[in-house]
Amino acid sequence: MQLTDRQEKILARLRNDGEVRVDTLSSEFNMTSQTIRRDLGELCTLGFAARVRGGAKQLSPVANREYRERRCMHAKEKQEIGRIAASLIPNGCSIMLNIGTTTERVATALAQHKNLQVVTNNANIINILIGSAARELILVGGTVRPSDGAIFGEDAVEFISRYKAEYAVIGASALDTDGAILDFDSREVSVARAILRNSRTRILVCDHSKFGQIAPVRICDIDDIDIMVTDTEPPEQFIEKANWSGTELLIAENDVRADESDIK
Repeated sequence: MQLTDRQEKILARLRNDGEVRVDTLSSEFNMTSQTIRRDLGELCTLGFAARVRGGAKQLSPVANREYRERRCMHAKEKQEIGRIAASLIPNGCSIMLNIGTTTERVATALAQHKNLQVVTNNANIINILIGSAARELILVGGTVRPSDGAIFGEDAVEFISRYKAEYAVIGASALDTDGAILDFDSREVSVARAILRNSRTRILVCDHSKFGQIAPVRICDIDDIDIMVTDTEPPEQFIEKANWSGTELLIAENDVRADESDIK
């Protein structure tokens, strides 16, 4: 399910405050209480919140809930980013993908491709591609995080180093206007760096919301990326950095070349 902008803002309020009230949200968004109750009902149905008298409260466990939330947030934009990124990948090649809800959308779009060798530390991507026409699906070995299916650790990094892929597709949690590509977990970053080191063409997939995030661990810089696919035009400083480094920027809302008929 794709969340509306209002529902995404309500989720953000739930994460910050732990609980929301119908009357407060009705006033803030200038909507009827019936509309707000319907929004809260849909969020509860999805497992993001629980109803309480006069409003809703945040659910636990936090990590699992937040990953499911991220799948729904900006879902349409991620789907289009995934479609464009997949159009850059030819049939019959090898590709590595890291953990993330946007890379999962790339995998969904790749399900129609043929004869791919896919290496990933994202158990969800393997599940997405089971039953496809892929030549080989390789799940990286290592420690599995139950909340989102990420596989990380020294074993995962060593496992990835055994391969050399033609394409890498990575996501990230935050983008700095100076061109830094960032994430929160150093263990995830180590895997993402290994994927980039062991691939020939490196693609970054991130929606516009990542420019509003701050994360402490650097994956790489934009000059380490060959192609970036996003959904709206990045900040001017970021564009200048990408242009200087020769990174190609593809904007989903403006891109017209991504079509399944273009897959070779």
